[in-house]
Amino acid sequence: MNEGRLELFDTHELIEELLHRTTFQGVIIHAVDGAKSRHWAGERLFAVRHNANLDTEEAGRLLDVVSQYIASRE
Repeated sequence: MNEGRLELFDTHELIEELLHRTTFQGVIIHAVDGAKSRHWAGERLFAVRHNANLDTEEAGRLLDVVSQYIASRE
């Protein structure tokens, strides 16, 4: 990725940059069609991505822990 201001990159480029970094160990969840505002009507599709630092099972466990944490804070 070229050095510069983040707003010069689209969401796809930023996600790809994170996934290619060996220091990134996590999961990215993003709206498939993008999100122009915080609120939406109807359904929205989301994609889940992770890199080689986590296998599918580890990514699933991480998402489970995060969902339990969110639920406990409500």
